[in-house]
Amino acid sequence: MKKEKENTIYNEDMQFQVDLEIASFVLRSGGVLLYPTETVWGIGCDATNEDAVEMVLELKKTTDRKSMIVIVDDFSMLKRYVKTFPHQAVNILKESKKPTTIIYPGAKNLAENIIAPDDSVGMRITTNPFCLELLKKFKKPIVSTSANFTGNPTPVKFRDINIDIIYNSDYVVRWGQDKDSITEPSQIIKILDNGETVTIR
Repeated sequence: MKKEKENTIYNEDMQFQVDLEIASFVLRSGGVLLYPTETVWGIGCDATNEDAVEMVLELKKTTDRKSMIVIVDDFSMLKRYVKTFPHQAVNILKESKKPTTIIYPGAKNLAENIIAPDDSVGMRITTNPFCLELLKKFKKPIVSTSANFTGNPTPVKFRDINIDIIYNSDYVVRWGQDKDSITEPSQIIKILDNGETVTIR
């Protein structure tokens, strides 16, 4: 039994590393990923690559760039992609007890087609171990939009994802596919230009 458990851990670790290498290569190549996050499974790409973002929009069958969230690994990376960093954001994230996406005013250094018409962008500091390692390796923010066609229910487990989304992704991360825990999308809070906050979800 002990040996079987050790083999399972080894295989999971090995799969994690294989997925990490391939996923980072796909991102650098301008491709589209299907990958696990601390909320729901996400469709992602290089958030600074306009062509890659367009492929994600096409895969989701949407033109709504406001639905596109960007993940980063820490405050340092986040600050490189917003013109100003509101102090409210730190308090919101410290007090939040669940994954939180903040819509920041004044996005910069990102693909134009991921920035909302009002110049804002939704960003989340991820806590998922795979996402954190991928971001550290890739060194740039990654798109993280739910793995469903726009207007359809958000799948809560990998097996709920539409086969067409799986088939049309350039790479599907295997690590985490067998996780059965129920997750849900992050809460979304928007910080306005005047500093006020609005809860979107």
